[in-house]
Amino acid sequence: MAAWKILVTDGLEENGLKILREAAEVLDRNGISADDLLKEISGVDALIVRGRTKVTAQVLAAGTQLKVVGRAGVGVDNIDLKAARERKIMVVNSPYATTIAVAELAMALMLAMAREIPRADAAMKNGKWLKKELEGVELYRKTLGIIGFGRIGSSVARRAEAFDMKVLCCDPKITEDNQSLYDCRALPLDELLAESDFISLHVPLNNSTRGMINREKFALMKNGVRIVDVSRGGVIDEQALLEALESGKVAAAALDVFSIEPPGQTALVCHPRVLCTPHIGAQTVEAQQRAADDIATEILAALRGEELRWRVV
Repeated sequence: MAAWKILVTDGLEENGLKILREAAEVLDRNGISADDLLKEISGVDALIVRGRTKVTAQVLAAGTQLKVVGRAGVGVDNIDLKAARERKIMVVNSPYATTIAVAELAMALMLAMAREIPRADAAMKNGKWLKKELEGVELYRKTLGIIGFGRIGSSVARRAEAFDMKVLCCDPKITEDNQSLYDCRALPLDELLAESDFISLHVPLNNSTRGMINREKFALMKNGVRIVDVSRGGVIDEQALLEALESGKVAAAALDVFSIEPPGQTALVCHPRVLCTPHIGAQTVEAQQRAADDIATEILAALRGEELRWRVV
């Protein structure tokens, strides 16, 4: 019998499951309810989740045999890290797996928003030819302000350079080497907001970033600014964004994330100048395969007591 039991609650690509099954018994419970999770967690050594499953303090307490929680992806805001630390349960993730997919989505949303591609497509499918109404803007020589300059933010910068955009960045951990490598200029947040034609958000959701783009920050921006958020819902004050869209301060917004997911048919989601996608930043075949491979090998390393690449707690 396998030495360990590993519970997978949000699905995992077959390549990752294969790696796990070679060393452990795998319980694949995709879509498991919160109540059933509490029942099944007691007998497992490792838990692998994505963003759907909430790994609460109650779940961790019920996991009397639990040694490690793995997040197949980057964000760990659905895991109670404080409770994990207190119970000496390791938390690992796969931070590199989805970088390219999320960066490419940010660029895709930026282009789609700038050229009103969704509106053009919808009109064509309804038999309308809106050529004269669809006058977009170019990315060429526009100023892109990137908030959060880690793996994804810097990847967006590299791609923006190909469009001859001027790149500004804001991140407390930015270094001169980063600025030189990506040909960007680091600025304090308020200055970046004031100078940017496009703004792209790439920060985690925590106490310091929750609602960081609020009414006060919108007031600092250029009239007609365009905003992309592929980071985390809650970073932007959604009511303030709606007001900024209505006033014309914000010309358009492209959102892959929302404070409540799914958000439903809210005024923001239904706004004609908002482009929405259902949190698909990591949803590419390649990214999912990388995430499965990375988290499977990291979980087994944790169980074996080996050195970890991506330990969060």
